[in-house]
Amino acid sequence: MTIDFNKNSDGLVPAIIQDAITKNVLMLGYMNQEAFDKTIETNQVTFFSRTKNRLWTKGEESGNFLNVVSIQNDCDQDTLLILVNPVGPTCHKGTDTCWGEKNEPTFGFLSELETVIKSRREAGNSENSYVASLFEKGINKIAQKVGEEAVEVVIEAKDDNNNLFVNESADLLFHYLILLQAKGFTLKDIVKVLEERHK
Repeated sequence: MTIDFNKNSDGLVPAIIQDAITKNVLMLGYMNQEAFDKTIETNQVTFFSRTKNRLWTKGEESGNFLNVVSIQNDCDQDTLLILVNPVGPTCHKGTDTCWGEKNEPTFGFLSELETVIKSRREAGNSENSYVASLFEKGINKIAQKVGEEAVEVVIEAKDDNNNLFVNESADLLFHYLILLQAKGFTLKDIVKVLEERHK
C-alpha cells in the first residue's frame, strides 16, 4: 500500500475509523508513517497525536482498543479508511462514537419502517392505522397475516409475473416486521442469530 504522507507539510494523513460490522463511523484521527507501521505491527489502531506530539494507541489508557480488520487507501493515496472491531466506547467522553451516536447496526429503510410500526402501535389509533388495528386484533391475527402473505409469495414465485412477486414479497416482509414487534423482537435479534450461525 502506497500512502502519500508527504502531501501535507506535517506528514500526516487522516484516518477514518469505521466499525467493520455496523459500518458506523466511530472517529477521525491522523497517522504518520510511524503510527501506520505500529498499527500494522500490533493490529491495533495507533495515531499520531497532534496535541501530545507523539504516537498514541487508542485504548492505551482506557483499554478501549480498536482492533484492525482491514485498511484501505483512497484514490489520492492520502486518506485511510480503517475498519475495526472496537473494544468498548470509542470516544474519550464515553460514547460509542465521537459524534455521540450509539454504535448499533441499522438496516436503512427497514429500520425506519420498524420505527414507524412501533410509533403506530404505541399511538393505538386503530380507526386510522392498519398497523394499529392489527396489533389490536392480537398475535393470532398478525401471525395469520404473515402466513397468508407467505403463501402468496410462494404462489407468485411459481408464476412469471415478477412485479406481483416483488409486491407480495414486500407485503410479507412488512407483516413479518409487525410480527417481530408483536413478539418483542426486532431485525437486530434475527441478524444476531444469523451471525452466530455464520461463525
